[in-house]
Amino acid sequence: MRHKFALAALFSVSILCGCGLQQPDQNQAQSQSGGASESQSQLVIAPKVADVPAHALPFKGKLLSGDPAQLPPAVAMSLSDSSPVTFTYREELTHDDYHIPLAISWLDPLTYSGAPLGDIGTTAFASLSISVGDTILADYTAKEHASKSYNLYAQPSHKEVDDAAVAAVRQSIDQKLYSDEARLAQAAASAGKSRTASVGQ
Repeated sequence: MRHKFALAALFSVSILCGCGLQQPDQNQAQSQSGGASESQSQLVIAPKVADVPAHALPFKGKLLSGDPAQLPPAVAMSLSDSSPVTFTYREELTHDDYHIPLAISWLDPLTYSGAPLGDIGTTAFASLSISVGDTILADYTAKEHASKSYNLYAQPSHKEVDDAAVAAVRQSIDQKLYSDEARLAQAAASAGKSRTASVGQ
């Protein structure tokens, strides 16, 4: 009886020790999975575009080509159908998503801790031409890239990344306009006078 009691006591202690060792591992796994599900990857725009408050240009222009609802803020705030100056604006989007093959990600333990499984990327290209009749006053181009990684617990939408790339490229066009607006205003005024004089003759 004494031997049986000693063996039973030893077996009970071993079970308790095993549970004690396994419980922290389970808690740690739950903590890691919970933390990973709450983590959100950051939207990356490269190169970083400075945030400059939008304002109208010192001259007005007519939109010759482009969507009035999809323009750089500086251009959208400077539209007039009666102006001899014309704006021609164009945007293009390309996607360059990257995905780790499932055969690799499923076998990687880091996948279940929130490791990135790929990136959703968008490149926005924009061009703006400003003219008076056949005279081109300025041509501007800009290209911006936005991307965001995703994991097993969080995945951004393509629209979110597209919107970020479009906003960045429009802001880039605005910055080029603002750095050149004094020259543009003078050129627009001179071209307007020359056009009026030629019409009068």
